[in-house]
Amino acid sequence: MNVLKLLSAFLKVNIQMSLAYRADTVVNILLNLMWLGWELLSLGIIFSNTDTIGGWGFGELIALLGVFRLVHTLMIALIWPNTEKFNQSIRDGSMDYTLLQPVNSMFLVTFSRITVWRAWDLILAAILIVVGVNMSGDTTTLLSVLTFILLTVSGTIVIYSLWIVLIALTFWFTKFDNNVTILQALLDAGRYPVTVYPVWLRILVTFIIPIAVATTVPLQGLRGELNLSRVLMFVTIGIASFLVASQVWKAGLKQYSGASS
Repeated sequence: MNVLKLLSAFLKVNIQMSLAYRADTVVNILLNLMWLGWELLSLGIIFSNTDTIGGWGFGELIALLGVFRLVHTLMIALIWPNTEKFNQSIRDGSMDYTLLQPVNSMFLVTFSRITVWRAWDLILAAILIVVGVNMSGDTTTLLSVLTFILLTVSGTIVIYSLWIVLIALTFWFTKFDNNVTILQALLDAGRYPVTVYPVWLRILVTFIIPIAVATTVPLQGLRGELNLSRVLMFVTIGIASFLVASQVWKAGLKQYSGASS
């Protein structure tokens, strides 16, 4: 309950900050719409010269863009604003304050800053997914929708876990400021269906650095391409990623010497 109250408090504070800068919020939304238009235009140009990419049609790529933007929005709404704050807190010792709170430190680092206006992006992402699936003619069922939701959550956990591992490296390397840049570069690999990559790269982005679990895999679940064993495998990857990230975080906390060092 304390965690829910704290999350509610974070949301209220961040909503108030967004309302205080309404003009910035409107401009950011308009710029994001322009960027979305450019992405759709790019897809249109590509498919004016081909029917499929890696076996995926135009509608399926639009749906994949929706899944990618869904995960990407969660990243830039939470990860980007909190990474800068976290990196600075390690260098100036203000991480001490976080560790003194009676709440899980990983939770505090994750949710203290939230870019609230990005909720609009989540709506756009959902629209892209629905429109793309309808354009592709894929038949969805209640089971496939539930599978999609489960795999999307699992994929988001994978991205979140990768972020935790990357920022935890700051405990050892205090000048490590490229953690978000690295994560962004990795996530960009999920912008396209995993089938466009050679076999060795498919294995890499599915099992070693499982970016595809956050983008291609949920859509495959929605299209009914995954059997139960594969769904459970990808969910297990999400759980395992989080457990590994938690251990790396705990190891980093032991390395942290605080402001007194």
